[in-house]
Amino acid sequence: MENRITNLFGIRYPIIQAGMVWVSGHKLASAVSNAGGLGLIGAGSMYPDVLREHIRKCKKETQKPFGVNIPLFYPDLEEILKIILEEEVRIVFTSAGNPKLYTKELQDEGICVTHVVSSVKFAMKAQDAGVDAIVAEGFEAGGHNGREETTTFTLIPMVKKAIDLPLLAAGGIASGGGIVAAMALGADAVQIGSRFVASNESSAHSNFKKKVLMTKDGDTHLTLKELTPVRLIKNPFYDKVEELYKNNASKEELKALLGRARAKLGMFEGDLVEGELEIGQIAGLIDEIKPAADIISDLIEEFNVAQARICSTLGF
Repeated sequence: MENRITNLFGIRYPIIQAGMVWVSGHKLASAVSNAGGLGLIGAGSMYPDVLREHIRKCKKETQKPFGVNIPLFYPDLEEILKIILEEEVRIVFTSAGNPKLYTKELQDEGICVTHVVSSVKFAMKAQDAGVDAIVAEGFEAGGHNGREETTTFTLIPMVKKAIDLPLLAAGGIASGGGIVAAMALGADAVQIGSRFVASNESSAHSNFKKKVLMTKDGDTHLTLKELTPVRLIKNPFYDKVEELYKNNASKEELKALLGRARAKLGMFEGDLVEGELEIGQIAGLIDEIKPAADIISDLIEEFNVAQARICSTLGF
């Protein structure tokens, strides 16, 4: 499975585990990397000293490449970047901000920079900023999302047409068949989040993992666009958000309801009533919690089966 992405990151399979808040610590990142993919530590839910600890533990747990995902709106961003440099992280995924701010600074230190986008416009801006690769993420994805509501399989070919860089597809992919489809539309690799939430190594609370297994199609919704768009499982907290919308709530009222640490409350601490439960639409396809290495193995096996089925259907 050698291509532009596997060569860029030095990995065996073109499968990247998304750097998700409250889910993607050193255990998950190292397990994915050891299985041949690229594991990412999610810095968005970590204080700087916690991130340093996870990076150091990840280095002990794997000799394979791994990276760190950094939301560019992070309040301790300068300290996070300092730690990235000090700990000699070689792969960084940036999101939710202007890639021009730090791309060159990171690359000058020998770091490979990939930026996550939700539209063709932002893909072109990321390319102009000089990033090494781009993740095109459709609105099927869980967690924080684009406002455009462009689906992944619509977004991939449009971004592919507009840029020359290596392209990763994200959002709504949790099977080998999904990987084949993404590649058929122009992606060099995929970034997968929701499937790895339901892994043994995920730092998500067991309550949340079990809730993901129960989630069916239609059980998630993209909401809170006035603040930062986020896809949530429908639960009592989500119902409160919807009630505010029915009453034409102001942005300030939405902020007051959201408060602080809602995602931590739901995903990390396991409060399924008052917590924010971030997951992608593809959760309806997830029905088992298993080791990350087994997930990678399943994805590759399904990929090969899907390829063979297509060839057989076409008479090749």
